[in-house]
Amino acid sequence: MENRWMQRDASEVQSAFMQKVYAWMFSALLITAGVAYYSASSATIINMVFSSGYGIFPFIIAEFALVYYISSRIDRISSQTAKLLFFLYSALNGVTMGIIFLAYTSASIYYTFLITAVMFGIMSVYGMVTKKDLSSIGNIAFMALIGIIIASVVNIFLNSEALYWIISYAGVILFTGLTAYDTQKIKKMHSVMAHDEESGNKVAILGALTLYLDFINLFLFLLRFFGRRN
Repeated sequence: MENRWMQRDASEVQSAFMQKVYAWMFSALLITAGVAYYSASSATIINMVFSSGYGIFPFIIAEFALVYYISSRIDRISSQTAKLLFFLYSALNGVTMGIIFLAYTSASIYYTFLITAVMFGIMSVYGMVTKKDLSSIGNIAFMALIGIIIASVVNIFLNSEALYWIISYAGVILFTGLTAYDTQKIKKMHSVMAHDEESGNKVAILGALTLYLDFINLFLFLLRFFGRRN
């Protein structure tokens, strides 16, 4: 009876933890969507980005720096600071996405977002409920991600359409699989790493950031297929 009660209590804690992860992830997505919409319709922001001579690269560099800082310093900063930095990152990413959206029709962006949400939801639920150990996907995904990055850099110089589509297909497959893998990993992280409310919040923020990145990258790769140019 006691073991059953402890299992139920652990299950409830884990459920509350995952709800927090998804809540912060979706909050960040809403921030990104709002900032993207505003940026794409703001002549001031568009002129600022394109008149600088650097385009969106300063924003991309700042985003990489924030992700690295949050991930590497999570044990040294408070959960509130981590959450604020996460939301700041999502806002910066919103500016980047808004500039990218200028190239596509609104209808194709909404359609692609819907497809992404469905695919992400299915794979995340699978990662939550499956009893199969998905850790092998992590090793394969890491090597695939390195390959995609290298191929993308090479294709800047080659400008190969065939390689572009190979990278696109690989990206969709990669982040579809990573969604399930990361969900299962985050589900396990709470019991291993979270010893109190503060550390639990930090783990939840890292989890939200991870799933947010999976969603955004899956969306961008799917946009290559379903996006319609203006």
